[in-house]
Amino acid sequence: MPFTPKKIESLEDYEAMGPGTVFAAMKVKVEAVDDDSITISMPVTDKVKQPFGLLHGGITMFLIESASSMHACWGVDLTKRVPVGTEINGSHLRPVTDGHIRAIARVVRRSRTFVVHTIDVIHVESGKVVSTGRMTNYYIRTGSEG
Repeated sequence: MPFTPKKIESLEDYEAMGPGTVFAAMKVKVEAVDDDSITISMPVTDKVKQPFGLLHGGITMFLIESASSMHACWGVDLTKRVPVGTEINGSHLRPVTDGHIRAIARVVRRSRTFVVHTIDVIHVESGKVVSTGRMTNYYIRTGSEG
């Protein structure tokens, strides 16, 4: 059964999104959220490494997109409009082989029709930024908005 909230306004609302999705499969955890930012994390396991033992860059981009898209839902009436990603970019700065990674997405600009985030991905154990990105989400109207 798909997740169909009206509005995401708490950590519990985000937790309700997880079961049966990629968030559960990747063990993504929402750590904190407010109007300006969201912090999510996940473990670095063998399942998310490329053949040379390094965290796969696509997984880092997955975390960048997830943080931005999840935060784009914050406080929005999802029966009237939902965010869809329209642009993403990222730079990988350091390799990761173990531990946990944390993505912190911060709003650069939010309007009625779009939201732009900058996202830093940090290796939790070392505290070093391993990737950085930017993402734009556009809000599309759902069938219930006139």
